[in-house]
Parts: sequence; structure tokens; C-alpha cells
Amino acid sequence: MGPALRRHGGARYRIFMKLPSAYGFAGAVVILAGCGAGSSHAALMPNAAQLLLPGTAVADAFSRGLYVSAGDAIYGYRIKHGKVRGPVCTVQGANYPGPVAVDAAGDLIASDAGSRTVTVYKGPRMCGPELGSLSDPYGQPADVASNDAVTGTIAVANIFDTSGAGSISICKLAGGCIKNLTNANMYEVAGVAMANNGDCWASATNSLGTATLTYFKKCSGSGTAATGYKNVYYGGLDIDANGKLVAIDAFTPALRVYSGCNPACRVVGGPFPLLGDCVFGHLNKQSTTFACGDYPLGQIDVYYYSPTSLTYWYS
Repeated sequence: MGPALRRHGGARYRIFMKLPSAYGFAGAVVILAGCGAGSSHAALMPNAAQLLLPGTAVADAFSRGLYVSAGDAIYGYRIKHGKVRGPVCTVQGANYPGPVAVDAAGDLIASDAGSRTVTVYKGPRMCGPELGSLSDPYGQPADVASNDAVTGTIAVANIFDTSGAGSISICKLAGGCIKNLTNANMYEVAGVAMANNGDCWASATNSLGTATLTYFKKCSGSGTAATGYKNVYYGGLDIDANGKLVAIDAFTPALRVYSGCNPACRVVGGPFPLLGDCVFGHLNKQSTTFACGDYPLGQIDVYYYSPTSLTYWYS
């Protein structure tokens, strides 16, 4: 099957690709083609769109560093004098990495679109050893979220299921994936977030291409369409230290902050403009800094964050 295309600024961005035998996420590269910033031939760029800031128990989590999934590797970057330096290490065993996340203990959760697996690595030290992996039988991972990846629930966003529209797989490292959450509002699923109480949200587009947000109480059931959701496009999700839902509007590009969304959303902040198009990004543990993968420019953009403001810092 062919790639799913999104138009923006006169150019076409191939972000997600359907692979043989299963629909999947093109985790290795982002392909920019067309006019505007592109050229008459396809240009391959590192997929800087998947990254995270490890949530750790130290006083300043952002001083620990961040991970970037790019090409066929996941790199660990240190923070020195308040800014990213590196990379200083590479996560071993990553084959075809997609988006990544960390849990409350700082353990790294890495999706692998090629093998349809999710692997957990020891944290909070950067690039720790593998703790285990699981196979996703329902689709191909596009994003992951968990509060406790070693013993708790891992929510996996499948951009497409093996049989069609995307879903959220509910998995455990020891027991594998035991549930598959679907909803009529979810056709292409990009992002997933999990609250401390176990509730989940899925960022998606429906079959008409309209951006949707779907709420799953306790990560179960048939889900409910969130109301008051203003995003124009799908994108990565996160939850800040105050319990606010942070949603990337990928091709606007912008960031919005919501409260509630269970299912009624209230806009707390935004839309805050982003420097470039980002599909995925994450906050640090204290929710004072936000970083996202600016894939047209092949860089990570870092911002000062609060629920009511977003200020560009550096790239």
C-alpha cells in the first residue's frame, strides 16, 4: 500500500507508511517531497520527530538529558549548562525505532515499527540495559505511554491495525497485549497519553481526515469522543505535572493545553506556535521545558513551558 500523505505549505509530507502485511509507522525516515521547501526528488531526513525527556526522581529532570529516535538508532543526549550536548550514548538493540517515552521511574519505552514490538530499557541512567520486550499483535506501534512500564500497563498507539483502522493496544511487559481499544473516531492514530489514574487518550484522525481526541476511562471500554477539542491535525500527546493534557497540532504547527477531556475539554493555553512541524514531543518531569522533533529542519526544538505560555529557547 502507498504512504499516507499530508499537505502543508505547498509540500507533501509522507509521515506514516503502510508496510506489507500490516499498516505501520515509517520510523526510519521522514520523506519530504513536492514544492516549497522540497525539490523535484525525494529528500531523506533523520526522523528527529520521536523524542522524550526522561522523567526522573532527581531535583531537575531536564538536567538528566533526553532521547532521540533517529534513523535506525535511539541516542541519549546529556544536558550541560542548561543545554543539550551529545549524543553521549546509543540504546543497544533498537532495530527500526519509532516514538519513545519514559515512565515515572525513568525507564525508557521504545516502540519498534519494523518488528511490531515494544522494548523497555532500564533507567533513569541514560541508555540502560534491556529489561524485556513484548509483541503487538494488533497493529504497528506509532506511540507508547506508561506510568510503570516494568510491572504496569503500557498503552501502545497503532497507527493502523492489521485489519484496518488504528487502535490502542493495552499491554504488560510480562503478559503481552491483552486488549485492543477501538473507536469510530479513530482511523489514523498518532499519539497516546496515560494519566496517573490510568485514563488514556488517543490523538487521531477519523476516516474523513478530521482530527479527533478519544477518551478511554481506565484505558478500557469503547471510548468517548472528547468535546471542545480544537486541534486541526493529529500529533503527540503528553500530560504535564498539573495533570493538563498537552497536544501537538502537527502541521499547523502549534501546541495546545487542555484540562478535563473526560470527555469535555477546556482550553487552558494556546495555540502556541511551534518553530517547525513536529509530530511528537515531551515535557520534562517538572513541566518547565518542552522539546519536540522538528523534522523539516532535522533538529530538536526546545521551549520554556507553562500551561499558559510557550517560549522558544534553542534548537
